[in-house]
Amino acid sequence: MTLNLCVLTPNRIVWDSEVKEIILSTNSGQIGVLPNHAPIATAVDIGILRIRFNDQWLTMALMGGFARIGNNEITILVNDAEKSSDIDPQEAQQTLEIAEASLRKAESKRQTIEANLALRRARTRVEVLNAIS
Repeated sequence: MTLNLCVLTPNRIVWDSEVKEIILSTNSGQIGVLPNHAPIATAVDIGILRIRFNDQWLTMALMGGFARIGNNEITILVNDAEKSSDIDPQEAQQTLEIAEASLRKAESKRQTIEANLALRRARTRVEVLNAIS
């Protein structure tokens, strides 16, 4: 038995295929979803989505949004998403270093909040590359 997973951003469909299992980062922690999971709607945190597809694990960086699970269908609507295979490791590392520098230079509360958010996104992209797939 499988699940139909659809990951959408405002601009594109990132994933639309059957999977065996996912592990999703929510605002209240990670949840694993197998076939016949109880229906749920949840907020999705900035974090890693792990997908078991054809007996191997794939990873994807999610940048916050919402997920709906029910009837063996999972729909994840996020601000942005990137498959690990689409992330350039050097660019991700540079973005992380820039985000860290921006946080150190932040002077106002607004700059600090924005820098922290950029840092979380950059860290997630690097973590996806380093995740065990």
